[in-house]
Amino acid sequence: MRIVRFCVALALLCAAVPAAAQEKYPNRPVHFIVSFAAGGSNDVIARVLCDWLSEHLGQQFIVENRPGGSGNVGAASVLGSQPDGYTLMFVGPNNAISASVFKKLPFDFLRDSQPIGGIMLLTNIMVVPPSLPVNTVAEFIAYGKAHPGKLNMASPGAGTSPHLSGELFKLMTGIEMQHIPYRGAAPAYPDLMTGKVDVFFDNLPGSVELVKSGKLKALGVTQNKRSFVFPEVPSIGETVKDYDVSLYYGVSGPKGIPPAIVETLNNAMLASLKDPKMLKRIAEFGGTPLPLTAPQFGKMISDETERWAKVVAKIGLSIE
Repeated sequence: MRIVRFCVALALLCAAVPAAAQEKYPNRPVHFIVSFAAGGSNDVIARVLCDWLSEHLGQQFIVENRPGGSGNVGAASVLGSQPDGYTLMFVGPNNAISASVFKKLPFDFLRDSQPIGGIMLLTNIMVVPPSLPVNTVAEFIAYGKAHPGKLNMASPGAGTSPHLSGELFKLMTGIEMQHIPYRGAAPAYPDLMTGKVDVFFDNLPGSVELVKSGKLKALGVTQNKRSFVFPEVPSIGETVKDYDVSLYYGVSGPKGIPPAIVETLNNAMLASLKDPKMLKRIAEFGGTPLPLTAPQFGKMISDETERWAKVVAKIGLSIE
């Protein structure tokens, strides 16, 4: 009987080994959803991260672009997927903003998502055409008050971070600007450079070369500190007290991902943000690393959602 019991135990142990190996995460490709078109800053940094994760976790992290609805199409596809860690999404400020701007979303981002970790902080930059007779934030405010209703503010679409950066600026300075939405950032730049629109609070990477070449003037960055890309350009907060718009980027998935998988992914992301090659790529975007645990990243999303809800309520922005 002892021999029989030993054989049975040995058979169970042997059967358990492949099962345990099979449960190791990840054991198949992971789909990483970017909710905007290929080529943008969020898409590129997501691909950089996925390359790193593919190399270090032994499975392919495949970027899929699912644009539409200010990022809500991609978000809906992820939040409605199986919470097994094999469908993840790139998270940005649009997810916090959309919660209060869009009234009929098929999901509640805070309720339905599982935060995994942070990647990068970025800033928007306030740029104007060379023909506009202002060179500082203070001069822009004075010009706006002297010419009420004459300034036009470009954005890549209603409810985006550049749009809300401008709306917050209007609220805090008391100046009026007409919002002119474009179908993305790229179509706005020709009109901005020729003075058809007067100001754009775009993601910093999109404006760098245009500012360096003199085709645009940079008045300020939206973060509460200066950017190492343009250290001579002040933060808007140096003129408009408490103005601060920082763009955060990270990773989330559908609610219910097993804690062990969240931990594996978060540990890998934290390790990536110590890799000099990864840090160099983030710096090339004008970004700084954002090493956050899952709970810390979740709190950041929650805080940003609450903050932008107040701004959206004040300006009365609502999209069905």
